[in-house]
Amino acid sequence: MMQVTCEEDQAFSLIRLQGDVNVSSAAELKQLLLRALARGKGIDVDLGSVTEVDVTALQLLWAAELEAKTAGVKLRFVERWPEAVATALAEAGFEEFPFPPKSE
Repeated sequence: MMQVTCEEDQAFSLIRLQGDVNVSSAAELKQLLLRALARGKGIDVDLGSVTEVDVTALQLLWAAELEAKTAGVKLRFVERWPEAVATALAEAGFEEFPFPPKSE
């Protein structure tokens, strides 16, 4: 089960994901990303506590990053990706995922 929090201040939105991020949590994740993009402020995404991620979630993050670039909004990750995220990226064929950092 995914737990998600979103903290907002005047400069940025911090979206923190925990647990399993998959198709069952895609709608909630999409809404948070859209809300953060609509604010036009920076977006920090914390995946440090993700235990599993599927291709649906990766596609949402990819699309959010592309939309952020188009809108002139900075989207970045604030924690290193856990091994589960790095593995999912490789297995889904996202070798060129558009933003770092990757798991060590």
